[in-house]
Amino acid sequence: MKNRPSRILVADDQRDVLEALRLLLKGEGYQTESFSHPHALIEALRLHAADAVLMDLNYTRDTTSGDEGLDAIGRIRAFDADTPIVVMTAWGTIELAVEAMRRGAQDFIEKPWDNARLMTVLGTQVALGQALRRARALEAENRQLRGGAGEMIAASPVMQPVLETIEQVAPADANVLITGESGSGKGLVARMIHEHSPRRERSLVVVNIGSLAETVFESEMFGHVKGAFTDARADRVGRFELADGGTLFLDEIANLPVAQQARLLRVLEDGEFERLGSSRTQQTDVRVLAATNADIAAEVDSGQLRSDLLYRLNTIHLHLPPLRERGEDIVQLSQRFLERHARRYTRPVESFTESALSALRRYSWPGNVRELDHVIERAVLMCRGAALGPADLRLDSAVPTADRGPVTLDEAEHELIQAALARHDGNVVTAADELGLSRSALYRRMEKYGL
Repeated sequence: MKNRPSRILVADDQRDVLEALRLLLKGEGYQTESFSHPHALIEALRLHAADAVLMDLNYTRDTTSGDEGLDAIGRIRAFDADTPIVVMTAWGTIELAVEAMRRGAQDFIEKPWDNARLMTVLGTQVALGQALRRARALEAENRQLRGGAGEMIAASPVMQPVLETIEQVAPADANVLITGESGSGKGLVARMIHEHSPRRERSLVVVNIGSLAETVFESEMFGHVKGAFTDARADRVGRFELADGGTLFLDEIANLPVAQQARLLRVLEDGEFERLGSSRTQQTDVRVLAATNADIAAEVDSGQLRSDLLYRLNTIHLHLPPLRERGEDIVQLSQRFLERHARRYTRPVESFTESALSALRRYSWPGNVRELDHVIERAVLMCRGAALGPADLRLDSAVPTADRGPVTLDEAEHELIQAALARHDGNVVTAADELGLSRSALYRRMEKYGL
């Protein structure tokens, strides 16, 4: 069956603009509906979902406030949290665009627009919106399976202090540093803290520090103004602005180059920053959650992490134990993942054999919860019956935890990297993405372990 064309709703008070946009979008394969006022657009969106909204902010010729457009964004977001909204205005200031994005717009275009940029922005937002809806649908299924959104399975004794700490610190506004091995659930803890905090109605903005090249760090975090550097063809809103009033989660913070740590420290201390290429100081109100799988004491001792930055980040230090220490949770997590993937792939798998459960308990899980999820997903896809057996799990070559003694952090990391490289046939880029590391960070670890 041929995919339907993406549907875009367009609102503008000028007929020639609507016609120009209709012809442009039709030529690119989009289906459009045009409206001269956002009120009509909102009613159409209530009746039938769209892939994106493209709307002007100003509908009264003698004002440049954008109030009608901003109000429309709020009304849309009151019943539709996911449809991407791209705003456009001939009178736009960067402050007005930022306000539109704070209220729920994803991007903005200035009139007269550049066709190539407009199509790039719309194409990106349509793709992101469709991906978000797929993720929402899967999350709804998962919520039915686990009995609540964003909650972790934590029946083991070592996880009780973690849950107690989350309950205590979530309502406060203190910065939290979450440590633990790769795949142990640091991102889930960050989401739980945000969702149980007074900031939950605002954005949780996630930044994987390890994936940011040093040359784009300032632009990504603080934004830039047009002309700040060669490719800065338009103003850009940074992550600190987007997270204003909400929570900023800095994952793999130990991978941040020392040269950039001073810039981050200043924002944490003063709540102030400047966009790249601008001399205007801006204020931001964010709660910062950070995470790392590194030995933070060793990172400070080696000079890779500034101690003053660490003190700002770890007002509260929350450490996640590895999965191998959470024996009571392994079976429950495995059953949750089995149900999720069986439903996702429409497979008739319902349970585990006793020998499979025994293998799951004995395995050391160097990749922690992320590896367990991957193993169960693969097993569900390959299983030919209603119950997963040891052969489906493919853990026969693993060294049982009970036979190998205590596992050091380096040993666990070594195994995790080795397993990820094996799964991706030695492809460093895809292995690094799975592990949540930058390519350079993975190369450093491979060199360390002689891989």
